[in-house]
Amino acid sequence: MQTKPSGLPAGVDIQAPQVEDQGSILNAKALEFVAALARRFEPTRQALLAQRGLRQIALDKGALPEFLPKTAHLRESDWTISPLPAILHDRRVEITGPPDRKMMINALNSGARVFMADFEDANSPTWQNIVSGQLNLADAIKGTLEFDAPGGKRYKLDARHATLMVRPRGWHMVDKHVLIDGLPISASFLDFGLYFFHNVRRLMESGASPFFYLPKLENHLEARLWNDVFVYAQSELGIPNGTIKATVLIETILAAFEMDEILYELKDHSAGLNAGRWDYLFSIIKKFRARPDFVLPERAQIAMTVPFMRAYTDLLVKTCHRRGAPAIGGMAAFIPSRSDSEINAVALAKVREDKLRESADGFDGTWVAHPDLVPVARAVFDDALGANLHQLANKRHDVAVTAAQLLDFGIPGASITERGLRLNINVTLRYLMSWLRGIGAAAIDNLMEDAATAEIARSQIWQWREHGAVLSDGRAVSRELIAGIQTQEIRNIRAGDRRGDTALADAVRIFETVTLGSDFIEFLTLPAYDYL
Repeated sequence: MQTKPSGLPAGVDIQAPQVEDQGSILNAKALEFVAALARRFEPTRQALLAQRGLRQIALDKGALPEFLPKTAHLRESDWTISPLPAILHDRRVEITGPPDRKMMINALNSGARVFMADFEDANSPTWQNIVSGQLNLADAIKGTLEFDAPGGKRYKLDARHATLMVRPRGWHMVDKHVLIDGLPISASFLDFGLYFFHNVRRLMESGASPFFYLPKLENHLEARLWNDVFVYAQSELGIPNGTIKATVLIETILAAFEMDEILYELKDHSAGLNAGRWDYLFSIIKKFRARPDFVLPERAQIAMTVPFMRAYTDLLVKTCHRRGAPAIGGMAAFIPSRSDSEINAVALAKVREDKLRESADGFDGTWVAHPDLVPVARAVFDDALGANLHQLANKRHDVAVTAAQLLDFGIPGASITERGLRLNINVTLRYLMSWLRGIGAAAIDNLMEDAATAEIARSQIWQWREHGAVLSDGRAVSRELIAGIQTQEIRNIRAGDRRGDTALADAVRIFETVTLGSDFIEFLTLPAYDYL
């Protein structure tokens, strides 16, 4: 049953079931603020999304991205981002997760320098999750965040805990539960606006500020829109310009060509860049969907050390450090097993190896998904940093990356196997089931998976089928082959699932939509959102 809160501002409507305590978040003044953001900036958001479509048409016709000639002066001139507050100088380990009460407490108490509360890939955007997530963030900032587990254990924030960052949903998403003048609000405006409005002053009083991660940007104009939103929001609430700081995830192939420009657009508000592996690979498949010569091998064979991924991360570190901006490395998603020490030993060695590579490459910090990985990553970066808080002095003068290097997706000896195809089918179905049940960070085969994993998995299936890729045993990836493996995986999943709801059936429908259709669906979460 949907109930409408009383006292809504003119033109604002909420079409969702009541969530406990939502009045403290969805009060009239807060809704007026997010409505003002939407009315002022929605036309620009729509124009930028339309521009994405036009760019895709050009790519489908054979165009390739390049370093922009019109902004060469920005890349060649000397400038830096505005100085960062002291609280952001040391980011050697960051932990991420959804704004779930228990997970937030464990992450904030983990010993990481930063916790990124994620409304995006690690969150299923049910109305309950969105509202309770905002409530949890407000409690964390007040220092009152607690959780009583069913078994009687009480979770509380430690006096010293990680610095809080928030990742709002990307420009492509709307929230169907909040209508502004009859239209669903941009999820970006809603997530950012509610958090900023309710918490900016208390954050500043505590010596922090509103810190954000910005996902899925494809170019510097999309960064400019975020900067315009920040400038306006700060002005409206009487907050000094530059108080907000934001780290941009370079997780699209197009953004990799505009890292200088993105930092420049946000330079008063920039807190650096982050390397996002799975979404970066997903974007390569998405943007070059029409090119059979750009078919990627199975994702397990695309290590961060292959040449095109090395070019991307080296360029990111060099660009950041030239501009005085932190460069944050990618995710370690392993979940330690409580019962299998052999699995742990092998996996933790891989995590350590990955973090050693990042620290040697000059990254200033890195991401982990589980509190047990914090000590592993921290030990590596402690050794690399020594007495320093970061590696900004390492300018990586040895790096000179060309457009051709970023676009050379060949991996000698790489292949596609039935096991790789089967794994992609399995993880897409299982992740979708979890997401449809309201859980966006899903433990699957000792990995903490989020939407980025499902995106790369389903996009590989689509790409292999669309272009008739051949498995290592000589079979072509066809609708029939996919259907046969899918049937087997559904049987296996059903045998281990006792929930009795529609999640698996709905997941299958979404899976077939995003893997078997002739058109490439831009984001898995767009059709999936209709099922929430």
